[in-house]
Amino acid sequence: MRPPVQETRPALQKQKEYWRFYWPLALMGVAMVVGRQFENRVLAGYEDAARELATFAFAMSVFWPFAAILAFVPQMANVLGRSRRGHSVCLRFTMGVSLAITLPIAAAGFTAPGAAVVAWVFELDAETTRTVVSYLRFLAPLALMGGLRQYYTGMLVQARRTGLVTALNVLALAVLIGGLLLGLRQDWGPVWTLAVARLVSGGLHLGLAMLLYVLYYRPPARPEHEDLTYRDVFAFFWPVAVTGVMFAFSRPILYAFLNRTSGGKVAVAATRVAFDFSMLFGSFANQFRHFFVTFASHDLAGVRRFMVRIGAAVVVLMAAIVFTPLVDLVLRGLLNIPDHVYTPAVQALRVMCIWPAVMSARNYFHGHLLLGRRTVGMAVGGLCRVGAIYSACSLLYAAGLLNHAWAGGVLVLGFAAEATVAVVFARRIHARRVTA
Repeated sequence: MRPPVQETRPALQKQKEYWRFYWPLALMGVAMVVGRQFENRVLAGYEDAARELATFAFAMSVFWPFAAILAFVPQMANVLGRSRRGHSVCLRFTMGVSLAITLPIAAAGFTAPGAAVVAWVFELDAETTRTVVSYLRFLAPLALMGGLRQYYTGMLVQARRTGLVTALNVLALAVLIGGLLLGLRQDWGPVWTLAVARLVSGGLHLGLAMLLYVLYYRPPARPEHEDLTYRDVFAFFWPVAVTGVMFAFSRPILYAFLNRTSGGKVAVAATRVAFDFSMLFGSFANQFRHFFVTFASHDLAGVRRFMVRIGAAVVVLMAAIVFTPLVDLVLRGLLNIPDHVYTPAVQALRVMCIWPAVMSARNYFHGHLLLGRRTVGMAVGGLCRVGAIYSACSLLYAAGLLNHAWAGGVLVLGFAAEATVAVVFARRIHARRVTA
C-alpha cells in the first residue's frame, strides 16, 4: 500500500477537489443504470409486459454472475496498473479472464445441456427457455468486450480523467437508447431490439475507451508495482471477483424463489423494475471505491466526511421520490410500467429506501480492503451476503410469506451482512498497522 502523505491544504479546498473528481464518476454510474430503465421501458411496451420483463430478468440472471467477475477490473487497473510492467500484466490477465467467462455463457446459449440447466434453475417453460437462450447468444460477446472496456476505464480513472470517462458513458448510453427506440419503432421484437442496442453500444464504448487511453493516459510520476507478477494480480483479483459474482447471484436467487410463488412472473417483473430503479441511487455509492482508493491514503477523515454527506443526500433523494407522486411520474409516465407490475414494484422500492446507506457503508470499508490489498475480506463478505439471502428466501418461501416486498427487504439484509463482514476485516487491517 502507498505510504500515507500528510495533507496541509484547507478542508474546504480538499472537499471541492473531491467533488470535482467524484461527480463525473457519479454521473457515469447513473448513466450506466439509466440504460436499464430504457430497456424496461421497451419491454413494458409489449403486449405481455410482465412476461417480457421476467424473461429478460432470467437471461440477465444467467449472464451477470459470469460478467460480474469483471466488475472490479477498473479497481484492479487503478491500484496495480501503475507501471509499464503493471499495465502489461494486468491487461493480459484481464484478456484471459474475459475469454474464460465468455465460454460458459456461450455454452448456455448454444448447447442443449446449457439450455436444460437454465430451465431447471428457474423452473421455466419451453417457450420462455427458448427466449432466454436467444438473449444469451447475443450477450456472450459482451462479456469479452466488457472486460477490456472495464480495464481501460480503470486506467483513465487512475489518470484522473473522470470527465472523459463520463462523456464516454453518456455517449454509449445515447447510442443504447437510440438503438432501443429504433428497434421498438421498427418492430424488431424484444430479443433483437435489446441485443443490437447492447452490442452496438458496447462495441462503441470499447473502441473509444481504447482511443482515449492512447490519447490522454499518462503514467504516474512515481511508478509502482514494477515487479508485479500474475500471482500478485490473481491474489488481488480472485477475492474481488468472488465479490462481484456474489453480487450478481443476489438477484437470480430471489428470482428463482419468486418464480415458484403464486405471483410468479409478475413478482419477478416487479422486483426487476424495483431493483433497477434503486440502482439509480446505489450507483452513487458504487463509485466510492474509486474515490476512496485515490484519496483516502492522504486524507481519510476528509474522505469519510465526503462519503457520509453524499450517502445521506442519496437516501433523502430516493425517499423523496419513492414516497411521493414523483414515483408515479417516473414508473408510469416515463417507463410505462403497467398497473399490475407498478404497484408491487413501488411496494418493494419503499422497503429498499435504506439500501443506498447500507451500500455506502459497505463500500467505505471495501475501500480500506482495496487500498490495503486485503481483498479476501470482500470475498468472505460476498459469500455471507449470498448465504443470508438464500437462507432468508428459504425460510420465507417455506412459510408462504415470500413476495415482492419481502424480496426487497431480503436484498437489504444481504448487503447489511456483507457490510458487517467488511467492518471486521477493515478493523483487522487497522489493528495490524497499530501493532506494526
